[in-house]
Amino acid sequence: MSNQLFDIGVNLTSACFHDKESTVISSACESGVNQLILIGSDIPDSKAALKLASKFENCYSTAGIHPHQASTFGNESLSQIKALTTHNQVKAIGETGLDFNRNYSPPDDQLRCFEAQLQLAAELQLPLYLHQRDAHAPFIALLKQYRADICDAVIHCFTGSEDELKDYLALDLHIGITGWICDERRGLHLQDLVKLIPAEKLMLETDAPYLLPRDLRPKPKKGKNEPRFLPHILKTVSHCLNQQEAAIAEQTTHNAQRFFRLI
Repeated sequence: MSNQLFDIGVNLTSACFHDKESTVISSACESGVNQLILIGSDIPDSKAALKLASKFENCYSTAGIHPHQASTFGNESLSQIKALTTHNQVKAIGETGLDFNRNYSPPDDQLRCFEAQLQLAAELQLPLYLHQRDAHAPFIALLKQYRADICDAVIHCFTGSEDELKDYLALDLHIGITGWICDERRGLHLQDLVKLIPAEKLMLETDAPYLLPRDLRPKPKKGKNEPRFLPHILKTVSHCLNQQEAAIAEQTTHNAQRFFRLI
């Protein structure tokens, strides 16, 4: 019997999954991935994620504006996000945060958009689904301002340094680990850092269709990641922690169910 897993990061609204959503979900379930969070990256995308989550059993979604899309944040954005959160399938605010790596949106717009969503999460007492890249100092500074008022938060797709990880854990945040940990070029440091994450703070995700594990064999023909590959990430994490896959699957699934208020 396969382990029961919870994938906390799936971009099912991606164009590459168009008209294939049912197949992606059924393949995930066959692989033991029974619960999934569908990520929203702006208002239209959050609406699309909710629509998909409403269609598939055991799928849930987030509602928010990604830092790449922060320049789309306007006067009606918060009320639109808030309206989405009235649906039972929407379990977190996000994906939100800061990304100064490419600055698809100007930093000032990102900061304004992020802080507004921090305030909204505090108001609604919903967990935060967070993104940070090359912006740790301003990101952690804003989080510290609001952390006492925020019920919970997860650093989605953590790939950072030991110092960054310690900053997040000091704020009692959850940590999402993706197939980055399977990358022998960029992810080797994660194989050590994952040992520092308390068991009750660890969650697993694919970030599909992105971040296909580099050591996955055989590779899918089009090179796109899917939730069905989450057991491969579990296997790597199990090896790094020197723990049984079943125990990590049970713990991370419980963590995700508790974090997203499903239990």
